[in-house]
Amino acid sequence: MDNGSHNFQETPQDQKPQRSAEKPKKNGLKQTAIVAVVAALIGGGAGGGTAYWAINHTTSLGVTDTSGKAGTTKISNVSVNQSSASEQAFAKVKGAVVSVVNMQKAESNSDGLDTFGGLEGIFGQDNQNNSSSSSSSSSLEEASEGSGVIYQKKDGKAYIVTNNHVVSGSDKLEVILSDGTKLTASLVGTDSTSDLAVLTIDGSKVNTVASFGDSSKIEPAQTVLAIGSPLGSQYATSVTQGIVSAKSRTVDVTDSSGNTTGQATVIQTDAAINPGNSGGPLINLSGQVIGINSMKLSGSSSSSSEGATIEGMGFAIPSNEVVSIINQLVENGKVVRPALGIEVRDLSTVSASQQKSVLKLPESVTGGVVVGGFTSGSSAK
Repeated sequence: MDNGSHNFQETPQDQKPQRSAEKPKKNGLKQTAIVAVVAALIGGGAGGGTAYWAINHTTSLGVTDTSGKAGTTKISNVSVNQSSASEQAFAKVKGAVVSVVNMQKAESNSDGLDTFGGLEGIFGQDNQNNSSSSSSSSSLEEASEGSGVIYQKKDGKAYIVTNNHVVSGSDKLEVILSDGTKLTASLVGTDSTSDLAVLTIDGSKVNTVASFGDSSKIEPAQTVLAIGSPLGSQYATSVTQGIVSAKSRTVDVTDSSGNTTGQATVIQTDAAINPGNSGGPLINLSGQVIGINSMKLSGSSSSSSEGATIEGMGFAIPSNEVVSIINQLVENGKVVRPALGIEVRDLSTVSASQQKSVLKLPESVTGGVVVGGFTSGSSAK
């Protein structure tokens, strides 16, 4: 990994960004209005033609014919179908993409001052949820938002895959469908190592289910679409387009505190992935899910003398790994991985005197690991 000042960020959670109202730039508006009027007067019918092209998928475009002798250039019409593969792929999947709302308890004390800075007590407003004693109560508040994708309907339930860090710490989970319907979700299982989680909701409200493609078949420069709820459900079902920058990258995975929890092999893409996109699908032009958006690289690179800002480096968990993990979560509620069941320590961390007096190692042994114990309940014990 590059030791520059960049870091990998999970992109789950819309933290309700505050917007500062900008004063309208009056002079700029006047100039724009003048230019628009002049353009309308001069453009006339050309403007009407442009509007027509914008709302029709099939058009006749003018093409210059330069054949023949000088002075005989002509215009010919060519029929072009503007309905693209990207539009068709998005239309196929968008109904299966959801917003995932992480609800957490907000503690409130009997004096009316809650942990989020409530001022009811100061202004003489009684907190009716609290008793007259010093006990505390709690209410659920939205802590963050992410995305997810519905991949299966079975026995009256719809199954959703999302990121573990989207649902982590939740006391309640809500799912907002693409049509705005809000449903309570149940947590089936999570896996922090792969950063995946599975939820279920009432399947009677679901009309669209996404399918998985084979992520081993993707190629660099292949067009992909990222779908989700960047900055929260107010921007639900947003789509960005990019390419596969690399089909296999190994990156460090960090938790919300910045601690490294492991490594992941992921798909690199330049499709925009923003906070709130986590858990949403990365799809190919066949409308198949080939990855679950999870993180992006942010900051600046020290490899550049000018410390250039990093752009267009997002990462998604490959669909082949996703399918393997979510099947285990549905079956067992957790992922079981093979392990040696022993506790080891690198020999280089043991002092020379201890190597000689405690471990009784000959001087010819200069490297290796020391088995310090066994994991409780493991087969190695």
